[in-house]
Amino acid sequence: AELATVLEPRGIILEDVLLKAVTLPALLSHSIELKAQAEQESARMEFVLTKERQEATRKSVEAKGIADFQKIVSEGISPQLLQWKGIEATEKLASSTNSKVVIMGNSKDSLPVILSATNDGHDADQKSAKALQ
Repeated sequence: AELATVLEPRGIILEDVLLKAVTLPALLSHSIELKAQAEQESARMEFVLTKERQEATRKSVEAKGIADFQKIVSEGISPQLLQWKGIEATEKLASSTNSKVVIMGNSKDSLPVILSATNDGHDADQKSAKALQ
């Protein structure tokens, strides 16, 4: 518009101007690049924050699920059930070929203690007994 007003009194009518290569000053070009980088960094940080919020939500849901499970399980466990499970485990251990000694607990509510003897000493005694024969 300014160029048209200068050229019109000289009889030149300017309809359109096409600029092909515009070179900005280095300082302005650098400022534009810095602004673009800052906008990209801001967008990246927003993405990271969104991702972290989603992860926090996931962990919260997982923790609630675990707490609900533990509540359900703890409500279903009674001292009688625990004692029954202890008796079942004792029976399995007593019938195992690895169990050697079963010692009963010293009170009516305690479960038996099961000890397993090692073969280290017995093997040596058996070998020395065979050697004497």
